[in-house]
Amino acid sequence: MAFTAASAAAARADFPALARHMNGTPLAWFDAPGGTQVPQAVIDAVSRVYRDCNVNLGGLFDTSREAGEVVAAARAAAADFLGAASPAQISFGANMTTLNFALARALGRRLQVGDEIIVTALDHEANRGPWLSLAERGAVILEARLKSDGTLDLDHLASLVGPRTAIIAAGIASNALGTVTPFAPIRELAQAYDALTIVDAVHHAAHLPLDFEALGCDFLLCSAYKFYGPHVGVLCSRAGLLDTLEPDRLSVQHQAAPHRIETGTPNFAALAGVTAAIDYLAAFGAGADRRERVLDAMQSLADYEHGLAVQYATGLDALPDLMRHGPPLDTWPRAPTVSFARARGVAPLAAALGAQGFQVWHGHFYARRVVESLGLADQGGLLRVGFALYNTPQEVDRLLDALRTVIADGL
Repeated sequence: MAFTAASAAAARADFPALARHMNGTPLAWFDAPGGTQVPQAVIDAVSRVYRDCNVNLGGLFDTSREAGEVVAAARAAAADFLGAASPAQISFGANMTTLNFALARALGRRLQVGDEIIVTALDHEANRGPWLSLAERGAVILEARLKSDGTLDLDHLASLVGPRTAIIAAGIASNALGTVTPFAPIRELAQAYDALTIVDAVHHAAHLPLDFEALGCDFLLCSAYKFYGPHVGVLCSRAGLLDTLEPDRLSVQHQAAPHRIETGTPNFAALAGVTAAIDYLAAFGAGADRRERVLDAMQSLADYEHGLAVQYATGLDALPDLMRHGPPLDTWPRAPTVSFARARGVAPLAAALGAQGFQVWHGHFYARRVVESLGLADQGGLLRVGFALYNTPQEVDRLLDALRTVIADGL
């Protein structure tokens, strides 16, 4: 089913936060790369758990069994969303970063001194910091370069891979530039040396269809709050692989996947929200089952959001003294994230827009190496705008008009 501007206008009624105003003007939420707003269906699902079954697992009573059903439903929904073969491949944590640190510690116990880990300059620090920390265990950390066009230098990455390569950690969509990195070349390089691959799909999962089994990575991580859900991290593991690791865990907890890397009591309410968010997205698609509906919906949403990004980028190109960074907007696939810099810095523009109710980000967005590699650290980084299903062409026009005004005013 095609998702259109009319669809977006209708969907806005599902998001209570969109009713907020500043000085009589509706807030314009262009901060989707940092996290989306949630629909009422998600709020209701979270509230329902707190109201009806806010208990722990393992009790021989109905509400405890209901809590277990909430967890099982979330695993099934996430498997459908990501294209995993089984819900048993889905683990949950407080957030992606926490899960990735747990994964890094577990994999670190298998490393030998001198084993090599490849990270990239295009990645969010959540897929760099955990692996950089393994230098303490004697791992050698290598970094694949970022090219000036905002894409990953795959030739340079290939030159780093060799017999000592143990892990390649790479994002497949940049939260700073919108770059989508093809994973097949990385997978082939890793497989040639029996290296493990860890994919940061946080930004990708929010905007483009995913198929974990077809992707062929070993571990994939994402965050539900990027796709209209609560703050929950999601780890998808290749079947059987998690059981070979020794993560930090209590002696009395479940030893088998997917529980093996999960510590403490699950956030039942948030997991109910994950299921509701995925069901909400699936409702925009067509198909015989939820997986088919999710794929159809995500492709339709990707097309719509890309159109907004093109509209915005075209307007930016008519403004003075701004330099857009990232792949061209006619590149596909591409995330609907558009960032620019300028010699005088972007903080004054971000502040002026924020004062008018435009939710935009500036800085490095935890993609610090991106900003450094582009030589923008001394200019305060980038001003980033990202789109979600509830954004409209009229909002994009409002934003461009505001930018023209504040630039004309000398900011």
